[in-house]
Amino acid sequence: MAAAVSITRKDLMAAGLRLAAAREKDGAAARRMLALALVLDGVDRETAARSCGMDRQTLRDWVHRYNAEGLEGLRDRKGPGAVPKLSASQLAAFRALVEAGPDPAVHKVVRWRRRDLRDELKRRFGVEMHERTVGKHLARLGYRRLSVRPRHPESDPQAQEAFKKTSARRSSMLSRSMPGTSRSKSGSKMKRASASKAR
Repeated sequence: MAAAVSITRKDLMAAGLRLAAAREKDGAAARRMLALALVLDGVDRETAARSCGMDRQTLRDWVHRYNAEGLEGLRDRKGPGAVPKLSASQLAAFRALVEAGPDPAVHKVVRWRRRDLRDELKRRFGVEMHERTVGKHLARLGYRRLSVRPRHPESDPQAQEAFKKTSARRSSMLSRSMPGTSRSKSGSKMKRASASKAR
């Protein structure tokens, strides 16, 4: 068994550690402070560790951290986070790709979808990415999900306008030829009440 490490910091005694634990928002850090307070009170390390939910070796490690860093050393350190999947140059290329839009002949789409961009990133850079991650990159670049309806490259605007005019003309002719029927506010047909019901 390793020899017990002495608590060398003298800025806080047992009472000070208990007060700090009472103010601490991080429950795990508060338990570590209370364990050290017990040690400073003369409680044996095994009992101090067990009463605060740790083993003796773990308490020894926290004593080292406390001696070196004070109360801050008793808090969990935040990890560095995930390594970005795209480098700065790849992000710039991604932005240019989004700005340019797809080539219908090559990509078989007229507007980028997240899954299309995901596939293109894999093809260009060999980067595997979930569609949600692609969406997060788009949001960071200022792109929103809503966009105008795409126009097919082979669509004929004049033919579309002619179709709209013809449809409108046919609709008005049909409405004129239909016999008039009375409708209630809810839109259902109304029937005249019979003479017996009217009385």
